[in-house]
Amino acid sequence: MTWLEDRAIAVIAGAAVGDALGGATEGWTPEQIEQRHGGRVTGIVGPWYPNWRDARPIAPYHKGDGHITDDTLMTRALVEVYAKRRAHLDAYAMAEDLVPLMIGEPRWVPELESTALLLQRVFLAEKWIVARLHYGHVDPREAGVGNVVNCGAAMYVAPVGIANAGDPRGAYAEAIDLTGAHQSSYGREAAGVVAAMVAASVAPGAGVGDVVAAALDVAHDGTAAALRAVVDTFGEWEKAPSTDDEERALARLVRETVAPFDSVGPEYRQMSMDARRPSRTKSIEELPAALAFVLAHHGDYRGAVLAAVNYGRDADSIATMAGAICAGLGGSAAVPGEWLDAVSEASRMDIIETGRLMASAAADILRADRDRALARIAALDAVGAGS
Repeated sequence: MTWLEDRAIAVIAGAAVGDALGGATEGWTPEQIEQRHGGRVTGIVGPWYPNWRDARPIAPYHKGDGHITDDTLMTRALVEVYAKRRAHLDAYAMAEDLVPLMIGEPRWVPELESTALLLQRVFLAEKWIVARLHYGHVDPREAGVGNVVNCGAAMYVAPVGIANAGDPRGAYAEAIDLTGAHQSSYGREAAGVVAAMVAASVAPGAGVGDVVAAALDVAHDGTAAALRAVVDTFGEWEKAPSTDDEERALARLVRETVAPFDSVGPEYRQMSMDARRPSRTKSIEELPAALAFVLAHHGDYRGAVLAAVNYGRDADSIATMAGAICAGLGGSAAVPGEWLDAVSEASRMDIIETGRLMASAAADILRADRDRALARIAALDAVGAGS
């Protein structure tokens, strides 16, 4: 297995497993999670309500039991676009290739326990992609303007980091272009930063410090401020939490650190009146929270993902991001095999094959990048000699 293949499998698997574990606790508080499960969650758990088909606010989604959510379904679709184009993507790729996958190719949706269109599972902020691009014929580069500002683009953008392995700025630029068809403001900014962090994580010899440097290098506005606050608080975290009480204290401090930048507010299911509106001062909560758990657990996959799962709120997306980064750093061996096998089976998805598919596309992309870079060097040398 090549380095690129190992890291691509790691990132895709790390994100998917985090998504699956976090889906069971999404929307709840740490205290509610412990009460429901008799303590902190340490792996795959069942649905919150036994009668999940009818119980609000969960219905009609089957969350829990170790299967993926829309985060990974969208990631898989983006991988398929890369596999088709085998080139860097832009907003037009979203319109021309991703939208047809969302509305034209039925696939197994674990949370619905049926074969359905991806459009029928995604949240309203992701349905916006189809409404604006397919029905509204909006310029793809501007289609994200006016949408709910959330983590929807950041949750599936990890493949962009793989396609730009070792080039965080390139990953940021591509993600910003691509997700302009979906998001605006700090939602779009988060997607760019997540892609940059993944690109940094999969470079040979990379460590947590390289991921942090990449994030701070590209981030702007409230996203940058939130990330700096997290780094200031957790960047020198000497000892990873080792007890339940230490984990609880960590979760409280993460929320306290991120809260000033989060527009959703203290009650996740009862959002503030200015929630999810464009702003120069705000950040999605999921990205800085994910980085905080990565830092506090020193890049350890299991520790960071379980911390995100027990944090609650948007736990699946936080665990998806933390999982992708930690797995990018640690490789495919970092993702617990028992979790990966169970999630693959429950989701009816070959997650490792998805990673291999992304690796194959990324290999072609990086090869073309190298050829262009060499040609550019030759052109610069020629221009310099001519002066």
